[in-house]
Amino acid sequence: MSKEELKKLALIALGLIALPFVLQAAGLTYSTAVECAVLAMAGMALNLLLGYTGLVSFGHGAWFGIGAYAVGLTQLHYFRDGVILPLVLSILLVAAISAVIGMLILRRRGVYFSLLTLAFGALCFTVAYRWTSFTGGENGLGGIERNQVLGLSLDNAVYFYAFTSICVFLATAFMLRVTLSPFGKVLVAIRENEQRTRFLGFNVQAYKLLAFVISATITGFAGGLSVLNHRIASGEAMSLIFSGELLAIVLIGGMRSFYGPIFGALFYILFREYLSMLTPNWLLYFGLLFIVFILASPDGLAGIGKRVKRLIVPEQKGAAAMSQRVTATDPDFVPGFLQAVQRSDLQCRGISKQFGGIKAVDHVDLSVQGQGVHALIGPNGAGKTSLFNLVSGMFSTDTGSLALGSRDLTRANPEQTCASGVARSFQITNLFKGLTVRENLCLSVLGRDPQRFSLWRRLDDLPQTQSQTDELVRYLGVQGMEDAQADDLSYGGQRVVDMGLALGSAPAILLLDEPLAGLAAAERDRIGNLIRRLGDRIGVLLVEHDIDRVLGMADRITVMNQGSVLLEGDADAVRSDEKVREIYIGSGNEALAAGVPPSTVGDAPVILQVEGLDAYYGKSHILSDITFSARQGEVIAVLGRNGAGKSTLLKSMLGLARVGAGTIRLRDQTITAPSTEAMARMGVALVPQGRRLFSGLTVKDNLMLGRLKRQGEGRRGWTDEQIFELFPRLRDRYLVDATLLSGGEQQMVAIARALSGHVDVLLLDEPFEGLSPAMTEEVFNAIVSLKGKLTILIVDHNLDLALAVADTAVVLDRGRISHQGEAGPLLTDLEFRKQKLWL
Repeated sequence: MSKEELKKLALIALGLIALPFVLQAAGLTYSTAVECAVLAMAGMALNLLLGYTGLVSFGHGAWFGIGAYAVGLTQLHYFRDGVILPLVLSILLVAAISAVIGMLILRRRGVYFSLLTLAFGALCFTVAYRWTSFTGGENGLGGIERNQVLGLSLDNAVYFYAFTSICVFLATAFMLRVTLSPFGKVLVAIRENEQRTRFLGFNVQAYKLLAFVISATITGFAGGLSVLNHRIASGEAMSLIFSGELLAIVLIGGMRSFYGPIFGALFYILFREYLSMLTPNWLLYFGLLFIVFILASPDGLAGIGKRVKRLIVPEQKGAAAMSQRVTATDPDFVPGFLQAVQRSDLQCRGISKQFGGIKAVDHVDLSVQGQGVHALIGPNGAGKTSLFNLVSGMFSTDTGSLALGSRDLTRANPEQTCASGVARSFQITNLFKGLTVRENLCLSVLGRDPQRFSLWRRLDDLPQTQSQTDELVRYLGVQGMEDAQADDLSYGGQRVVDMGLALGSAPAILLLDEPLAGLAAAERDRIGNLIRRLGDRIGVLLVEHDIDRVLGMADRITVMNQGSVLLEGDADAVRSDEKVREIYIGSGNEALAAGVPPSTVGDAPVILQVEGLDAYYGKSHILSDITFSARQGEVIAVLGRNGAGKSTLLKSMLGLARVGAGTIRLRDQTITAPSTEAMARMGVALVPQGRRLFSGLTVKDNLMLGRLKRQGEGRRGWTDEQIFELFPRLRDRYLVDATLLSGGEQQMVAIARALSGHVDVLLLDEPFEGLSPAMTEEVFNAIVSLKGKLTILIVDHNLDLALAVADTAVVLDRGRISHQGEAGPLLTDLEFRKQKLWL
């Protein structure tokens, strides 16, 4: 048991000892102290479901009531002199019922799960009130006695409080250990990202069911203690009002804090006892106060406590997470668990998948050897990611078969696929963003540990998991930033961790979906070399649009087009095929750069001026003293390594990152605290990294929403016809769901959405990321045609294209401007580029 765990238990024990004395001093009784302890216990049980697992139960009071009735009925009918046995039997009964109910309602997620718990609670309340002969109906079930335990009469208020306190302490100690156990950590992973948890090999449904049973059982235990306190079982405990009060206790206390429900229960009891003396409508005022808490302090009383602590002892401001990184110095190091992987070949035979009228994968045959790098390339929309989704178990195939060695994976789900030895990364980073880098990687390693379902052992006490996590941290080169939240990393840093999540599963076949996208040149070299070395030990199936690196590292290349295999062979065969060059490779960066017209900015008026800008993510100081200006029609390339602050600069100009100091001047308006809505209406439009289109809406709807609040007199927005001239293929996709388009077409929609409303300054964050060379050419030419019409800030790791289209370059290093000047010298003088960009 750790010192931190002992400290928490000691504080809880002291709180239970002090509680009756505090309440008596306030004019209340031992009975009230018992009720406070019992409600705190029920609140912590609900918090295990709500705060840790992310499951919202609107009818949790039903378990409280079932536990209460179970104690009352077993005592009245079978054990007249008993206390311990009725409590034990009620615990077993609630556990059994909750297991059955959980298996039924956990088939649904989100609001449907919540509504089913609500319906179950209403059903239990109705039964309790209507089945008069069994439950006592409206009069309740009376005649319940406290009796004796170990020769001590629990009719004595002090003895009964001591007995209740021991029960509450034991239940609390158990819940604390659960939250620190591997099981508890997986619950948090489910809350943060259920899909990725499945792809790490965890049986999510089993974890949620056990969490539901534990939460319901402890709530029922609390109900049993409550019925002994009041000596009567009533249907009121099953009412939706009481379930709402339990939810309020958790939310007011702080649902992601272990102590939160304890504070919430004490607050609820004091509020009820004192306000009920003044008015019978105390619940109305409690409801109003609850609304205030939700609006003003979503983290509840625990969150208020943390803010007060920060006022007394301010947190130290740190540097950006990526700047604290210490890259590994041993390029030959390989984690032991990867060295021990048994090689197996992946066989795909005639697999197909159709989504509506779109045939995403059409009778594909693919063989991936258990050693080597096999690249999968093709234009956007060729079916590469769809094939990944079939192989990894996200979707089942319509026809064909999948096998890893002798194991059939045709109907395997993601958990079974990962456990069999196939792991994947994602095209768009898919992390546990509320957890630290180390916690993310530890979860991926934990998926292979036999103790991953343990309720008793602490995760920190699993030596195999912890040592292998250390190896993975070292191998990925993320030392020094293990304690940073995944959400605070740059996009490139997140991509590295995303790949690490797949590697932690020790796969025989590793599926990497665009692992180099969003990485700076030096990082691309490092990760590219790492992938090549991985291929010497395991099988790697790689989707990547950096064609030069693919041709250099791949042992075998499969080219897909329109859902089927066009060609398979080595690099020379792919490089020399005219059809591949026509549909995929395009003209090349050098030819594209040569076609950019000269700058016409000249002495155009300054439209944007940034002075002394500082920006923060949480307590991390990302940007310091950023100063630059942009003229009408000027294109500025914002360059730098991963974590330098490039995306943060764009976000801070739109109010998406907190600005601590400095000003932004747009035409004749000066802004010191930019808000996103105001900046968008003033003409600043962002095309975000990852596109972020409105899911389920057509291209037409996306464009309509882009202009809805950014049009009017004096505002310049593009018409649909102008957009079709820029991106002709969107005319045919106008009424198609935007999320069904290829990655390149989605990028066109994202740019078009920004242009559809009033725009003076266009912010482009990685516009070429994830695009095939041919699609990159289309998007690049579109951006070139915007040159001179709009002021553009472009961030992209394709330095040749970003510099080719730009008039000016701003280089960031560790959140500060290290170079500012014309883009031309950085484009043509590679030595100068290496010097200024630290490449």
